[in-house]
Amino acid sequence: MKFGIVKERKNPPDRRVVFSPSELAVLKQNYQDVTVKVEHSDIRIFDDSQYQSLGIEVTDDLSDCDILFGVKEVPIEYLIPNKSYFFFSHTIKKQPYNRKLLQSVLEKNIDLYDYETIVDAENRRLIGFGRYAGIVGAYNGIRAFGIKFELFKLPKAETLSGKEALITQLKRLVLPPLKFVVTGTGKVGNGAKEILDAIKIKEVSPANYLTKNYDQAVYTQIDVLEYNKRKDEQLLDFTDFYQNPKDYVSDFEKFTKVTDIYITGHFYGNNAPAILTQEMLKATDCKIKVVADISCDVNGPIACTLRSSTIADPLYGYLPDENKEVDVFHPAAIVVMAVDNLPCELPKDASDGFGEMFLEHVIPAFFNDDKDGILRRAKITEKGKLTPRFSYLQDYVDGR
Repeated sequence: MKFGIVKERKNPPDRRVVFSPSELAVLKQNYQDVTVKVEHSDIRIFDDSQYQSLGIEVTDDLSDCDILFGVKEVPIEYLIPNKSYFFFSHTIKKQPYNRKLLQSVLEKNIDLYDYETIVDAENRRLIGFGRYAGIVGAYNGIRAFGIKFELFKLPKAETLSGKEALITQLKRLVLPPLKFVVTGTGKVGNGAKEILDAIKIKEVSPANYLTKNYDQAVYTQIDVLEYNKRKDEQLLDFTDFYQNPKDYVSDFEKFTKVTDIYITGHFYGNNAPAILTQEMLKATDCKIKVVADISCDVNGPIACTLRSSTIADPLYGYLPDENKEVDVFHPAAIVVMAVDNLPCELPKDASDGFGEMFLEHVIPAFFNDDKDGILRRAKITEKGKLTPRFSYLQDYVDGR
């Protein structure tokens, strides 16, 4: 079996990689029948020489590899027919901008696997960069507050060496008694929590957060039933919410009245209610000053996320009364941080963590006849057709 690591070619450049040199060395050691090649790259966070020093071939030709791994979408002209590919395809939600990519995958008889579709038997994602999105998003949210109110200046995360360097920068700050709310308890939300805990921001219960004042910075982390409620006021469980999202409305307004910085780490599914509405943001008692929207669903559950922002220009202002973008320093502006590729700011940490998860959860499936169905569930296309699990994409492929 021959694995190939492709060069990232999507713009803006992404320095991440699926496997670090040391992880490929472990892969070769644990699975003697595997051959690994790495495509030459001048942007990857790990130099070609770091792979070569561990006996891994670096080449410009991956045409003899069976399975190819990238991070971002592979440009259509670089797709090699009749191969298996793993990358974030951004097609499973019928994203219009990648229809041609999926059409080309099918035309070229490629077996496509998407990291978002690698799930266990309970449909829980097994790998991803979410933790690192949460880590950088929390840092960027605090940085945005410092910029808006000219209290302190933090360097951009991308200029620092990794998570520990971010924490070191944050520990130098003396924060006012801010209140942070984090929505979501998955990888993204817990990544944000990791940063808040590391800099000793006190965690408090939602009830205390809503009712008590503190002389230090505090945060609370809330899950869906703490910021949504059934329209009929029944108290049911998570399963009901996920099965009947249309029966719920946002109950987040109570948090807007006491929160300074809102960090989003929630998953936003189909038909789920909006979380933070324009009406909430317009309210005279809304205290929110910064929204670090890590989830970054444009025109989604967070009304102030009018567009995604970039690592180069991560912040914009939102004017609630007019529902429009304004300068960050407009006196009535809420600052929005909505970078949609946050893990790119920690390319080494993110690559190390991603490869570690892939080695643990996915690589064994190649050698144990996929006994747990990991690969079968993740496969989007096979032999020029959509697999049954992803047949719902047929109208998208057809352009309907």
